[in-house]
Amino acid sequence: MTADPTTADHAAGSPPALPGLDPAWSRTVAVADAAGTKHTWHVLDNGVTDPVGTLLCVHGNPTWSYLWRRLLAAAPPGWRVVAPDQLGMGWSDRLAAPRPLRQRVADLGDLTAALGVTGPVVTVGHDWGGVISLGWALEHRADLRGVVLCNTAVAMPEGDWGPVLIRAADAPGVRAAVTVGTPVFVRATTALSRPALPAEVRRAFAAPYRSRARRRSVGDFVADIPFSPGHPSRAAQEAIAGGIRDLDVPALLLWGPRDPVFGERYLTDLRGRLPQARLHRYEGASHLLPEDAPQYAGAVAQWVTDLGTDRAVPDRPAGPADGAARRLWSALEERAGDDAAAVVEVGGATVTWSALAARVRHLAAGLATAGIRPGQRVALLVEPSADLTAAVYAVWRAGGVVVVADKGLGFAGMRRALRSAAVDAVIGSGKGLAAARLMGLPGIRVAAGPRALGAAHTLDDLEFLGRSAPVPPEVPVDDDCAVLFTSGATGPAKGVVYTHRQAAAQIDLVRSAYDLTPGDRLVAAFAPFAILGPALGIGSAVPDVDVTAPGSLTAAALADAAAAVEATVVFASPAALRRVAATAQELSAAQRQALERVRLLMSAGAPVPASLLRSLRTVLPAADAHTPYGMTEVLPVADVSLAGIEAAGDGEGVCVGAPLPGVSVRVSPLSPDGRADGPLTELPGTLGEVCVRAAHVKDRYDALWALERATSRDAGWHRTGDVGHLDAEGRLWIEGRLQHVVTTATGPVTPVGIEQRVERLEGVSAAAAVGVGPAGAQVVAVVVVPSGSRRRGRGRSRPRLAGADLADAVRSVAGVDVAAVLTVPALPVDIRHQSKVDRGEVARRVARVLAGARAPRRS
Repeated sequence: MTADPTTADHAAGSPPALPGLDPAWSRTVAVADAAGTKHTWHVLDNGVTDPVGTLLCVHGNPTWSYLWRRLLAAAPPGWRVVAPDQLGMGWSDRLAAPRPLRQRVADLGDLTAALGVTGPVVTVGHDWGGVISLGWALEHRADLRGVVLCNTAVAMPEGDWGPVLIRAADAPGVRAAVTVGTPVFVRATTALSRPALPAEVRRAFAAPYRSRARRRSVGDFVADIPFSPGHPSRAAQEAIAGGIRDLDVPALLLWGPRDPVFGERYLTDLRGRLPQARLHRYEGASHLLPEDAPQYAGAVAQWVTDLGTDRAVPDRPAGPADGAARRLWSALEERAGDDAAAVVEVGGATVTWSALAARVRHLAAGLATAGIRPGQRVALLVEPSADLTAAVYAVWRAGGVVVVADKGLGFAGMRRALRSAAVDAVIGSGKGLAAARLMGLPGIRVAAGPRALGAAHTLDDLEFLGRSAPVPPEVPVDDDCAVLFTSGATGPAKGVVYTHRQAAAQIDLVRSAYDLTPGDRLVAAFAPFAILGPALGIGSAVPDVDVTAPGSLTAAALADAAAAVEATVVFASPAALRRVAATAQELSAAQRQALERVRLLMSAGAPVPASLLRSLRTVLPAADAHTPYGMTEVLPVADVSLAGIEAAGDGEGVCVGAPLPGVSVRVSPLSPDGRADGPLTELPGTLGEVCVRAAHVKDRYDALWALERATSRDAGWHRTGDVGHLDAEGRLWIEGRLQHVVTTATGPVTPVGIEQRVERLEGVSAAAAVGVGPAGAQVVAVVVVPSGSRRRGRGRSRPRLAGADLADAVRSVAGVDVAAVLTVPALPVDIRHQSKVDRGEVARRVARVLAGARAPRRS
């Protein structure tokens, strides 16, 4: 297939030289409409002849085909990309009269016919181009292979009056002034981008709209939005909105959540009309998604490529057979007649196994009666308590999906996470329900306490209601059970989806790996782990600690929780354990006695130094210290005891032990430029990205299709983002995160080994090794926290150049060439564990100092 022979390479109205725009793509074509009137279109076309398929890209208002330049550059092999400027827009002919929606769809069909576009076609639409592209799709079903939509809408959800900004622009007396008479609307659209667009890109978008005459269709487009039922384009819009419900082709939704034009309600509406659609939310992106998230082009190219292939079904180890699979509430029901403590609230109530089992059954029946259906998502905004535990297991038993976003993410982080999860209901304390209202979360409200803030029910109400209602039937083991959000230590928190089968496999592995029995009791200084107590069949308590500040846990608070539950197992983050070790002298004799019963200490969330584990021997003298390795996506992966760490000795990175039974670990070797693109291997000493295969690996990332596709590109394996190697004994060593690898001119350098060697220096409390400079030519900089400083915290101080003696000492042990040594009183760390150093932020601060943003002082 080739373009129409009447197509010319350029015309007087063609765009000038613009950043990122290949002049070879630009052409014009004269096309007659249904009335016989010829119009000259400007089109970007990569000119692929005899294509395997065509991407038909339709822009909205007031942009033009320049919006799709990255997609033309990233086109999959053999795919043609056609991106027209709609008539009256960009560099196409100006119109003498407005063009309604129905005519716009017909115009696009006339153009594709003139260009010889036939199937398979994937439409790509943004803004008002979304509904036009879908109109074309409905009229060309025989040629349609798929649809891609970016921040658009096809209908106004019930009760909606349309986007506020667009309605304001359409107000009487305003439209003519801001859309046509002045360039306000044109320039305001590109001003919405986050981060701000470069000035030359904003000028490129505005270039076709320099005069009032050239902006006429900008105003006409706004006027054509059918806000009212009697609008001339309302029937066409409603036909398209209804018609796409019957589209049976693959769909991909790419969304910028910070869009002030098309908010969450429009995304929800689209997902309801296209239930087969895959979704990727680019957190931080706004309305101009193709500008704010340039990586979208690679995602579209990958998705289109996948359309022509049958991806292998993931070959992961199978969990138990359906009939044999234990459920998350199995242990709870097995102990339903037990009057021993199941959940202990330190300083509060104690709930027995029998009471908890009965409450969960009644709450599950009450939730079902109140309208919670299998598969619906329920956000839990309840402080760690017996109420939280009961609510979690009741939602599971009712077939719902619990959505857990840690309070440590902060309000903005929780809002972003919970809105992305598209929750159907909220169970919250008074503070939780207030937060839900401020976050704008939809759905049923249930109060964990007195009825408040519009709650339709309380937990007590539902428990009473459920006493006379049947318990819902168990959902299939492969249904979703949870959306758990990561800590946000390496970017916006990601939603991780688990099925009942995968969660049960995780519980089984933890139980067997650590020989947990009904006689064990757990103190969890990390609340999400405490929730698993009933699934493990062990009693549990959460100590008196601020969940947003794990480093606030004192030895006395840990001992009090241990005494309350007669604990034999403790789970805490490294930050919490540092504080415990530092406050051990405050323990009373009774508190020490309570801690002497602990047989097992587990710590995870970040590398745990052997020195910290040794220091805890005086606090937990009988505890066998273990550091399970894993992440929200798969935990545990490997495990190592203090004795195992000591036996492994010093190495390049942190030894996290051998993979646990049923877990396979490989690495994907790093290329010289730091990409993990090598075939999976277990060859000892090979540096690469750690990849895991196990029955308890998460099912998928939620609303992050592109990330899921990238991390599961080896069928059945999860790419963790961690970098490390396996040694000759099969032990795994972690050397850092993939995004923190320093890409020097001589090859990739990992940070953890450098940091460990520097931290052994006298006078050094902590260190971070980062890369500065352009990829492929970076140099290593080391930032040191001197002894006596805070070590870790918010870490907002500017780095200062280190003194000569310290700089020389660091360079002597680093093992690599170090370009600069700096000091800070504290390193920035993640909120949840307060242990993972934010090397990306450290690198940005170092780069500013070394670039001379302000002359640094020597420390």
